[in-house]
Amino acid sequence: MAIVSIATCSYTDYMTAGIRELKSNLSQFIRKIEAGERVVITVHGRVVAQLVPHESNSGRAPSAVERFIASGVITAPVEQGDPLEHRPRLRLPKGTAQALINEDRE
Repeated sequence: MAIVSIATCSYTDYMTAGIRELKSNLSQFIRKIEAGERVVITVHGRVVAQLVPHESNSGRAPSAVERFIASGVITAPVEQGDPLEHRPRLRLPKGTAQALINEDRE
């Protein structure tokens, strides 16, 4: 799959896809659109349509995580919930951080 961004940092904020690529990877494009991205559809290099999020979805801006998932930087989690929920709380004695900093500086 070759999803191509038109521009990385410009006035455009969309990706482009040929009709064949769109058909082959439709579910991936839909996830990107749900996360707030626009997809411009081309046929033989000519722009013919644009897919944008539905108005009810665009009432809020996508979170950073949603944008990263949509851009492919990260993948969506397999499990729901807070991964740090059952982690042990670490409590260090007062002054430990300062002692470590002083030790490091010496």
